[in-house]
Amino acid sequence: MRISSQRITESKSDSENQQISLYTPLNPTNDHQQEETNSSYWRFTKNDFFPEPSFQTFTSYTSALSHTLYRFRDRFFGRSSDVNELIELKKQTRDDAGPAIVLSYAVSGLSALFSVFCYTEFAVEIPVAGGSFSYLRVELGDFVAFIAAGNLILEAVVGTAGLARSFSSYLASMFSSNPDLFRIQVDSFAEGFNLLDPVAVLILYIASMVAMRGTKLTSFSNMILSIISSLVIIFIIVVGFIHGNTSNLEPFFPYGAEGVFKAAAVVYWSYAGFDLVANMAEETRNPARDIPLGLVGSMSLISAVYCLMALALPMMVKYTEIDRDAAFSVAFEKIGMKWAKYVVSLCALKGMFTCMMITSMGQARYTTQIARSHMIPPWFALVHPKTGTPIYATLLVTITSCTVALFSSLDVLSSLLSLSTLFIFILMAIALLVRRYYVKDTTSKYDMTKFMACLFVIIGSCIGLTALWGAKRKGWIGYVAAGGLFFAGTIGMALLPKQRVPKKWGVPLVPWFPALSILMNMFLIGSLGSMAFVRFFICSGAMLVYYLLIGVHATYDFAHQGSAKT
Repeated sequence: MRISSQRITESKSDSENQQISLYTPLNPTNDHQQEETNSSYWRFTKNDFFPEPSFQTFTSYTSALSHTLYRFRDRFFGRSSDVNELIELKKQTRDDAGPAIVLSYAVSGLSALFSVFCYTEFAVEIPVAGGSFSYLRVELGDFVAFIAAGNLILEAVVGTAGLARSFSSYLASMFSSNPDLFRIQVDSFAEGFNLLDPVAVLILYIASMVAMRGTKLTSFSNMILSIISSLVIIFIIVVGFIHGNTSNLEPFFPYGAEGVFKAAAVVYWSYAGFDLVANMAEETRNPARDIPLGLVGSMSLISAVYCLMALALPMMVKYTEIDRDAAFSVAFEKIGMKWAKYVVSLCALKGMFTCMMITSMGQARYTTQIARSHMIPPWFALVHPKTGTPIYATLLVTITSCTVALFSSLDVLSSLLSLSTLFIFILMAIALLVRRYYVKDTTSKYDMTKFMACLFVIIGSCIGLTALWGAKRKGWIGYVAAGGLFFAGTIGMALLPKQRVPKKWGVPLVPWFPALSILMNMFLIGSLGSMAFVRFFICSGAMLVYYLLIGVHATYDFAHQGSAKT
């Protein structure tokens, strides 16, 4: 990825225009320091990581810690603005569902589509590189944005690690029927973390090096490779239906409805990535037209393709015989089309490598925007003057991803990634409702109270429905009561006056679509296994500790004193 170093002009006054690029000093004090910064990108001083006043001395830090509660309250209610995000920061699995996996993909696709609508409105209205982080910072404040930022980085780490593990499996399937061919088993390690994968680490390193150098395929080469990949996908679907046997689909619901929703929650990570498209909104010529068409259109097409492929696979091979790591490649070998497995594997390898490279590029944008806001050290926002890429931001995600990919199995990664992604999408739906029904210093206290009441009823009823399902309650009374509250809260919100009308493109049927997004995403979260929650809460706890010790003070100083610009 190449982040443009185009000069951006501050709008204080016509006589005060200053030109700043992303690789200017974090806290410039004089011309000599600026020259030193431009001439030396590789620097690691304390001031590069923590330029804020709270971290200058031990005394200033202990003083800041004594005001943690006050600063936390300030950042919890502190919100960014459209102008700040647009201008100012620029300066600076199948085991659960059986053949019914096709329904799991359909449920996940519908849930993702509701989330896409929310992303699309924000991407059109606030076309910045920060994506959901910037949107949440504007509508829900700094603290919620920080939690989202941590989950975005977690999503980047887990997502790329999962792709790398899949790459290793598909590569192994070309030489052996054992997908763990290149992995090293360590019996003393816990299950799920006992197969070390050096190939996954190597391919992640290569993809990231390509991304950091700013190398990209020509439009013609990319078009040719995309056409080949599309033809292979069509081939898989056609062969699956021609050589498939409908008897393999029996029983269609081996694990019941519970298995369908559990699998839907796990495979949801297959749809993660459209947020990276929204992340590119600032580079589109006509966001009001291109972003809705690109996001909604591509999500609808991808959902259809996933469902067809998910149906073709268990028709070729009995669901109990499907390889979880290299499913299609092994399936073609089992139906006697050994030559086809090489075609499928090569296409899959190309697709996964490209995806890792693009993910590295997109997540570097997220990390850069997060660093610009000082939620993580602004050192990560520096862009290399020669490559035009945020090398430090890319390395942060790459090194962590390589560590995770070396130890963690795909099923561990997929459940954690799905939970993190679903959590962010819930926040996005809430943020859209806040954007439509609340405007600071404009909305009356009475209208705000009614809106908050309706929002709490919607969220509470969604939690209730999810809890009932998770507890495997079979009675209908609880579901009717919780469902009734959901509809009552949504209808009540629909009767409230909207405080903001989208200027270019808006989500239809507000508040219904965002409310349904909250419901479906929360329901899918409730269908995940308990270990996914344990890992998620451990990660969230670590984020909270960092925020209270460092993040809240850095962002407080940055917001109130503007001590550093990136």
